[in-house]
Amino acid sequence: MATYDYDLFVIGAGSGGVRAARVAAMSGAKVAVAEEHRVGGTCVIRGCVPKKFMVYASEFAHHFKTAKGYGWAIEGATFDWPTFLAEKDKEIARLSGIYVRNLQNAGAELAHGKARLLDAHTVTIDGLGTRTADKILIATGGRPWRPSGLPGCDLAITSNEAFQLAELPRRIVIAGGGYIAVEFAGIFNGLGVETTLVHRGPNILRGFDDDVRSHLTEELEKRGIKVLLGTQHTAIEKSAGGFVSKFSGDHETESDVVMFAIGREPYVEGLGLEAAGVTLTDKGAVAVDGYSRTNVENIWAVGDVTDRINLTPVAIREGEAFARSVFHDTPTRFDHEMVASAVFSQPPIGSVGLSEADARKQYGKVDIYLARFRPMKYTFTGADERALMKLVVDCASDKVVGCHVVGPDAPEMIQMAAIAMKMGVTKAQWDSTCAVHPTLAEELVTMREKHQPMGLGQVA
Repeated sequence: MATYDYDLFVIGAGSGGVRAARVAAMSGAKVAVAEEHRVGGTCVIRGCVPKKFMVYASEFAHHFKTAKGYGWAIEGATFDWPTFLAEKDKEIARLSGIYVRNLQNAGAELAHGKARLLDAHTVTIDGLGTRTADKILIATGGRPWRPSGLPGCDLAITSNEAFQLAELPRRIVIAGGGYIAVEFAGIFNGLGVETTLVHRGPNILRGFDDDVRSHLTEELEKRGIKVLLGTQHTAIEKSAGGFVSKFSGDHETESDVVMFAIGREPYVEGLGLEAAGVTLTDKGAVAVDGYSRTNVENIWAVGDVTDRINLTPVAIREGEAFARSVFHDTPTRFDHEMVASAVFSQPPIGSVGLSEADARKQYGKVDIYLARFRPMKYTFTGADERALMKLVVDCASDKVVGCHVVGPDAPEMIQMAAIAMKMGVTKAQWDSTCAVHPTLAEELVTMREKHQPMGLGQVA
């Protein structure tokens, strides 16, 4: 029987890799983790966590406007970008340190350097030599994608660089229509930056419910964000005043910064996957089965590198399921159905289950319950802001198969809705829940009248 340096070698110390390594090490297995950047991965270092801090910082301008309607006199408030960056970086360093300590406390070894496979059991780490392992886990996540064929694409930044801008720009153009693009549009707009969001599609947030998409677009524009749809960059050029973004249709806009947020790709480059015989999908992700196993018997992969559901909590659950299955003799697979998600746009979105369009395709007849209204918080301000709540119900079973919220605290609400929907709640059970008053969330359990979508005829 072959002898290896480690029972498990994990490539990538992000959320999924760290959880898998810790749980595996707790079984008594000898575990090592290699990370070429900082421990914590995209979420902690250059993703969810610093982004949420930026969202918090950017929301204060809106809060100040709201406060005036309630009698608060707030004059001369200013924002200092360097101060925010310093505090944000301090907290990120603290969190990264916690990840390191958690690995060490579990008994896992940490190697700083890029690792690549030489074969199915052998890994070489830059500057640290070669190691062997019985089992290997790929957990390298994803990275921003750039349109390399676009003239001047190297003049633009991505979300990675947005967290470390030396100074806050006066004007920014953000290309993209996904959650990263709309979140950063809200962030920069809230911090006083003249913001233009450009997306090649007919509406933002592809894959979300259409009512949510159109509603958020309207709300972004109400907050002063210029949204350009149906167009895309044809070139970026340096100018005396910054950069000129040239778009299809002969439009152009000058800004101080151009940011691409047009998608992410699995980070598989330079990992030596071909040397180990690991198969990739047509989209370049590591192909895995329901237990996160690749086509190579002793190699698994979790998280964004597999391009299943690219969310941090999903990567964590996949990592734990792998470790439970392989090192704790408890076969576990993560159920990717009914996973809730949040978009920290301004206003934010909470969504779980199917969009109306997808539900119609899957179930045929569905009932729709829809409410649009001004949140109570803005009654005194005169602001023309609207929240949206939508339920999608399968007519045959009466199950709630989609819940979508746009408005204050939507991400907090959707977590609770997801629990009920994961358990198969029916609309009758949903309606039997007494409302909490006065709250925004009470609207979710008081919608009784079926919505008549325009042009669809009678909804059953």
